[in-house]
Amino acid sequence: MAKIFVRERVRVGKGEGLPRFAIVGVQGSDLKFFQLHLRKSELDEIAKVVNAEVVILSRGTGENAGEGSGGGKRKKRASSRKRVTKGNA
Repeated sequence: MAKIFVRERVRVGKGEGLPRFAIVGVQGSDLKFFQLHLRKSELDEIAKVVNAEVVILSRGTGENAGEGSGGGKRKKRASSRKRVTKGNA
């Protein structure tokens, strides 16, 4: 049986009208997602159609768990980057 691994998004709560779950990965299926943030009802419907199980991953228990501070690898753009405009090209 295929599995769809999801986690709850940090900055989205219940009743806000935004998709609450983010897809982390898929195992045992040739399934591709074009939208990475989905509602629980959408996840359940997809899982039912492709005969998969939805696995909701638990939050971490580390020192900064639940703070939403990020800390990912993505770097902020440097403001000193030279921007090419029509006159400079």
